[in-house]
Amino acid sequence: MDIVKINNQIQAKELRVIDEDGKNCGVLSLEDALKLAKEKDLDLIEISPNTAPPVAKIISFDKYRYQQAKKEKKQRQGQKATELKQMRISARAAENDLKTKAEKINEFLNEGHNVEINLVLRGREKQNKAWAEAKLRGFLTMIQAHKILSDIKLGQRGFSIQITA
Repeated sequence: MDIVKINNQIQAKELRVIDEDGKNCGVLSLEDALKLAKEKDLDLIEISPNTAPPVAKIISFDKYRYQQAKKEKKQRQGQKATELKQMRISARAAENDLKTKAEKINEFLNEGHNVEINLVLRGREKQNKAWAEAKLRGFLTMIQAHKILSDIKLGQRGFSIQITA
């Protein structure tokens, strides 16, 4: 949360004041605004310091902090973290196994996740890289609309590629 100026910490000469009900009280001098807040036994909180004149609200500071914390919590809940899901496939996998894995990858993509597909090569399969890369490209055709984030990379255990929806 940003540093909020309250009561005597406010330095502006004039303020646009909003009362506790959300009604606009107009532009008041700092002294008049503080006096009005004291009469209501509340705090004067500078809400928007970068406007001309700055906007201040007459409200209890505890209530203001609670509202801000609630607002931040709601924003955090609204943000969806995209995860990197991984799927391992074998070059010798049967067609139905690949279809099942492609369906699962489609689910991940529909949920908004990025997916890394690893084609694992074992033993002598590592010698025939062109065949393995063709297998991976064939598997990519089974997946619905996708964008490639990183090209096919050759690692120690085989090929990998990252895709997104």
